[in-house]
Amino acid sequence: MNPDRTVPSRMLLGLALMLVAFNLRPALSTVGPLLATIRDSTGLGAGGAAILTTLPVLCLGIACALAAPLIRRIGPDLAVLAGSTILAAGLALRGLGGLVPLFAGTALAAIGIGLDNVLLPALVKRDFSGRGGLMTGLYTMTLCLGAAAGAGAAVPVEHALGGGWPTALAIWALPALTAAFVWIPFARRTVTTAAPSAGRLLRNPLAWWVTGFMGLQSSLAYILFGWLPLLLQGRGLTPLDAGLYASLTTLVQAPGALLIAMLAARARDQRAWIVAIPGLTAAAFLVVAFGADWLRVPAACALGFGVGGCFGLGLTLIVLRAADAASAAGLSAMAQGIGYTGACLGPLVFGLAHEATGGWGLAGALFVGIALTAILIGQAAGRDCKVDAAEAAPRSRT
Repeated sequence: MNPDRTVPSRMLLGLALMLVAFNLRPALSTVGPLLATIRDSTGLGAGGAAILTTLPVLCLGIACALAAPLIRRIGPDLAVLAGSTILAAGLALRGLGGLVPLFAGTALAAIGIGLDNVLLPALVKRDFSGRGGLMTGLYTMTLCLGAAAGAGAAVPVEHALGGGWPTALAIWALPALTAAFVWIPFARRTVTTAAPSAGRLLRNPLAWWVTGFMGLQSSLAYILFGWLPLLLQGRGLTPLDAGLYASLTTLVQAPGALLIAMLAARARDQRAWIVAIPGLTAAAFLVVAFGADWLRVPAACALGFGVGGCFGLGLTLIVLRAADAASAAGLSAMAQGIGYTGACLGPLVFGLAHEATGGWGLAGALFVGIALTAILIGQAAGRDCKVDAAEAAPRSRT
């Protein structure tokens, strides 16, 4: 742990970190339940909807690539405040209504999310190095709770406030502003080398395996964020019920992320977990999309647990594979920057497959294919080796 922080200070930092994490998914999970309403009121076509679900993932990748020089210039603590402030501004912009504010606000919010996505693993490695698995699980769980709150509350908030989908999307700027305000006492400017040059990591094979797994599991999550409510509506559910099922799936991600991150961190390596959890995710998706109605609730729970566990595994790999805080910052930037940039293709191709066939069969096969590829890539990422920012090649733990 950081010797400069007392136990109470670390506790307060941990709580502030959780509040920041809570706000990193509502900007994304609120769109899916409202997508049918957005399309009806704006005339947005299926291709435009696919772009809308892809745009934030692409912007996440771009923001992650910008995080390393930002960390070097102002330090990770002040950079978290910058990310949360940008996120709140993007959410508020969507409240203006219309397609231009919707797309622009979504992109801006995703940039803020991308910055904080990179920074949180580095802070965990720096300030909670002795409890990396626990803290990774806790903030991942909190992040999933925020996603569930966004998915479940989107339609009820739209009905309650009466301002249509722009108000239902913009209201999430308030908790984001609260997180930024709470983080202010920790937002000190520091000069740091904790974000290493990307050149060395780009020559590190293990860093690429971690990046590949992070991108593939992210693709699964963002496919569900963008398309699961519409898929369920296609099976006869109302928009409200589809949103509630999506919220249930997202809510169960929280214990999945917490438990899998903690358990995987205790294992000598993570290869067995990387087989089991993406495999569970693929099987549960097939039941939700094509199985009997009476299996929908348990399958939705299993799907959420699996997706949350995949996310927890991805972040745990970043923390465990990094030799130190500098390596964690660089690996986080690479894995999430490049990973999210590649992951944006998942929701886009999934949506285009649905549009081309008018059904969900081809799209479902794509989802399963991504999960299987994540298992294969993850076998190399799960080995007990370390990524060192000062070295070009991974080194085994002794």
